[in-house]
Amino acid sequence: MIVISSAIKNGAFEDKYGKRGSQFSPNGMPTYSIPFEIKDAPAGTKSFAVVLEDKDAITASGFVWIHWLIANLERTSVQENESQTATDYVQGANSWASVLGKFELDEASAYGGMAPPNCLHRYELIVYALDTNLDLKPGFRFNDLHFAMQGHILDQAVVMGSYDV
Repeated sequence: MIVISSAIKNGAFEDKYGKRGSQFSPNGMPTYSIPFEIKDAPAGTKSFAVVLEDKDAITASGFVWIHWLIANLERTSVQENESQTATDYVQGANSWASVLGKFELDEASAYGGMAPPNCLHRYELIVYALDTNLDLKPGFRFNDLHFAMQGHILDQAVVMGSYDV
């Protein structure tokens, strides 16, 4: 299985998907979400789970920053800016709803774009092929997704891009 994203050009996410974009939530979170496509999913795949994370955020926040959580995606592509209007998959809370982000859960239960504060960060979009749908509600947290997926992961794929200050 592979995942690709047209949002990545020459190894970097385009400006519009982060803090240099032009679309923000009421409290300033970048919301113009990235497109991606999943290819060659294994037989028996019922749904996909998706995590967009920034492990380099540890240098600024002390933890891996979650930018987007998706569960129960039953198709193989997501269009750009779809996070704001999608109704056929469940979105979890990103790290903008953390002690550092201080956003309300409903505002942060969608794509929260890239905004590295200190240096170039690398972002991994991880897609998991699952043999089931997960019993998760909007606003679920990463730990909920992690434990719900256990025993159901058929395959996974990663695509990485950077975003600079």
